[in-house]
Amino acid sequence: MLTGFLIICENPIAEKCKLVSAIFCPFLIFLMGMAMTRNLEAEEAGPLRLIQTIPLRNVEGRIDHMAVDLKGERLFIAALGNNTVEIVDLRGGKHMETITGLHEPQGVGFIAEFNRIFVANGKSGACGVFDGSSFKLIKSVTFSDDADNVRYDAKARRVYVGYGSGGLGIIDAATGDQLGEIKLEGHPESFQLEKFGPRIFVNIPTSQKIIVVDREKRAATTTWPTSGATANFPIALDEIHHRLFVGFRKPAKIIVFDTEAGKVVANLDSAGDADDIFYDSSRRRVYISGGEGFLSIFRQDDPDHYKPMTKVPTATGARTSLFVPELNRLYLAVPHRGTQRAEVRVYEVRP
Repeated sequence: MLTGFLIICENPIAEKCKLVSAIFCPFLIFLMGMAMTRNLEAEEAGPLRLIQTIPLRNVEGRIDHMAVDLKGERLFIAALGNNTVEIVDLRGGKHMETITGLHEPQGVGFIAEFNRIFVANGKSGACGVFDGSSFKLIKSVTFSDDADNVRYDAKARRVYVGYGSGGLGIIDAATGDQLGEIKLEGHPESFQLEKFGPRIFVNIPTSQKIIVVDREKRAATTTWPTSGATANFPIALDEIHHRLFVGFRKPAKIIVFDTEAGKVVANLDSAGDADDIFYDSSRRRVYISGGEGFLSIFRQDDPDHYKPMTKVPTATGARTSLFVPELNRLYLAVPHRGTQRAEVRVYEVRP
């Protein structure tokens, strides 16, 4: 439209258009500027906004899972390759303490009512129980090997630890005593506990299955095949709508299961090399962090339909994260690679 307008102005019989041009050209430039501003505002108002980076000095190697202390505003980070747990002061935005002497820590859980930190070690198979104030070791529960993810059943006051070639260990959160185990057919990666029911949903990538466990009976009750996808590591649960979100690496996708029928209801392409996935119930979103260098975010239109919202560039190897709905924050662990320092990136979760 602007080109046509200028051609008319070049017509010698249209002298008056010079005056019109002088008026409308600045107006058109103003409109274009307003459109660019709106685009920038829309980008800024995306579902995640990076608000802070917290350096993790002297941390080398792979970084695994995280846990949060809401009251004390502390973040616990399993620095697997560094053989440490790094503790970050979220209020001050800085590193505050390091727990040393660990052996490939993979999972970490903080139990506020007992002020205890549970750390699962992959190399030794031990789950160490640490005091949440002094960070001293109180007790150690040793499983066969490869102690991994940690989950807490607040109602029963029990800690569950995935370990070895097939088991969930059960620990009394108050005493640190081992209460028993649940046998599985392969090494459990991520698993999720129902809050309003007895089931545990467990990813078993070696057998390409999801195993459903009754934690009251301490036994597997059913298994679901993974529909041809492999390397099912992260898992998240929408208990209200009976939906389970399973993250796969080969190919990179999320498959959504109906937890009542055990059937697939959605299949979504996602960030590659994923290791953590979360369901945001208040905003009806799914977040998944992948080591290829992206966070994928999906909107839940209804329990069976999902749409990609955005793909946030992060850093290579940044595949573990922690969504904390109480703080409206998503924390991303970034390992040291090349010129990229080890750090925690803090994202504000926006409406």
